[in-house]
Amino acid sequence: MKYAHLLTLLAITCSALPTAAHEITSVVSSTAAPPFDIKRAAASTDGTLAKLSLELAGKAGSILPDPVGSLPGAPVNAYVWVTGLDPAVAGFAAKSGILAVAVTAHPDFDDTPKFDENGDGDAANDGKTWHSHFVVLEKTDACKAGFKVRDIAPGEALPPSAPGLPIALDSPGNTPVLEDFALTLEVPLAGAQGAAFDGLTAGLRVNAEGKTPLLCVEAVHDIASGDLSLPGRIQTKN
Repeated sequence: MKYAHLLTLLAITCSALPTAAHEITSVVSSTAAPPFDIKRAAASTDGTLAKLSLELAGKAGSILPDPVGSLPGAPVNAYVWVTGLDPAVAGFAAKSGILAVAVTAHPDFDDTPKFDENGDGDAANDGKTWHSHFVVLEKTDACKAGFKVRDIAPGEALPPSAPGLPIALDSPGNTPVLEDFALTLEVPLAGAQGAAFDGLTAGLRVNAEGKTPLLCVEAVHDIASGDLSLPGRIQTKN
């Protein structure tokens, strides 16, 4: 399985973090489409907000998934910052997996019911507009790329802006900025100073039968570090 080893690397990295560069410069991908080919990943914090950025070889967000017409089987395109932070800092259960911040688009469903991203007065039709999430990733052999958004048990505590899906997913409502070959996002993330991070681009898919795992990472297009070793560090900036 092509990327099944990545979560093992993450587990090792998060338990013993080496000295590393502040940002990550990425080599040109031989396989990723230019809008998903990462050239640079960076992250900084003022102590309250984390500013995350990706520089890409092609126009950011210019490729949307082809809709299938329903939530079951729906594809998702994603730009992701994987971190070494405990999921508890974003309101999830402590030590429950790998905390990541994602900017996603998926024309078949809306998972930000409290926000009207496209400004048309309807908060339930914005799935194809690029928007942000906190997610908790977990290893599984049931997904093609070796990991998934963690499925949760009924009644498990989630952040207050979670959209109600049975997965560790939050919709904080922070708007990404996609401009030319760059993508930036600011999210509330206390205690992020010095935390490890990496960048990746990926395709996910909702289980066509509504079973677990509900949301699989189906394909990884590019990884900033090349091996998801989280060599970046979130730096403090005023």
